Amino acid sequence: MDLANFKEISGQQIKELVDSGIKIKNNPKKYMEALSGKSLGLIFQKTSTRTRVAFEVAMTQLGGHALFIDWRTTNFTLADIYDESQYLSRNVNCIMARVLKNSDLQKMILASQVPVINGCDEKYHPSQVIADLITIKEKKGKLEGLKVVFVGIHNNVCNSLIEGCTKTGIELTTVTPIINKNAQDQELMKTAKKTGLWKTTLNVHEAIVDADFIYTDTWIDMEFFTDSKFHREKENRIKIMKDYQINTELIRENGAFIMHDMPIHRGYEISEDIIEHPQSIIYVQSENRLYSAKAILLKLIG
Repeated sequence: MDLANFKEISGQQIKELVDSGIKIKNNPKKYMEALSGKSLGLIFQKTSTRTRVAFEVAMTQLGGHALFIDWRTTNFTLADIYDESQYLSRNVNCIMARVLKNSDLQKMILASQVPVINGCDEKYHPSQVIADLITIKEKKGKLEGLKVVFVGIHNNVCNSLIEGCTKTGIELTTVTPIINKNAQDQELMKTAKKTGLWKTTLNVHEAIVDADFIYTDTWIDMEFFTDSKFHREKENRIKIMKDYQINTELIRENGAFIMHDMPIHRGYEISEDIIEHPQSIIYVQSENRLYSAKAILLKLIG
């Protein structure tokens, strides 16, 4: 079993990962030797804080070993991805890959003799959304029947939220004036629409009226934020998205919890004062990346 996205995973399996994460968080000592003698290869083509920390610490706390592999300092930059993945998979029990292109992840899955986890690509971010669902269930005690509103760019996190929410009974409304073309997945959206649990609108004020959670994400992909070649697109996105910032005025009469998958661009998608607002659960959400990683690893190689 691999975890590339949620397409091949049932709602029940997602719920089991969520419940597993909560159990591990509440009783970490029980799992201290669960992956003793196991190794995880961590391949990073993109920058990372939470994904790297979560999976490295998860393996350590589960009694295993994580090997950090910087794409730029290995032969992944020179050789065929299939060949390098074949080799790596013969040395570890699982691979977690954070890559720029989903097509490269698929090559790795095809070549690997061990499970492969998608640590984020341009289309999906499943381990993040498991952490999100853990956070939601911790706060509300359930998933079914809740309402989540995602405000921002339709991106990889948005895709995985659409899959994760609709498969677990959460009503999701996306307010996404811009769709990242690289993230588009028509099959995913078509499947989600059939559930009746996903809808999209541009009226953010109407969308959040009875929301339980309001979720936002960066307007500009992290690898492009300081890239001069992306300057014109950056300015265009800011111009379009400025009225969709999560701020005090927007949530004034709303008691919803505020979520952000991080990293944050303060003053852009979210105002400075909201980050540590009483309704914000952003840092708890980010902490739960560790328990998401543990739940996934135990499921795939435990």
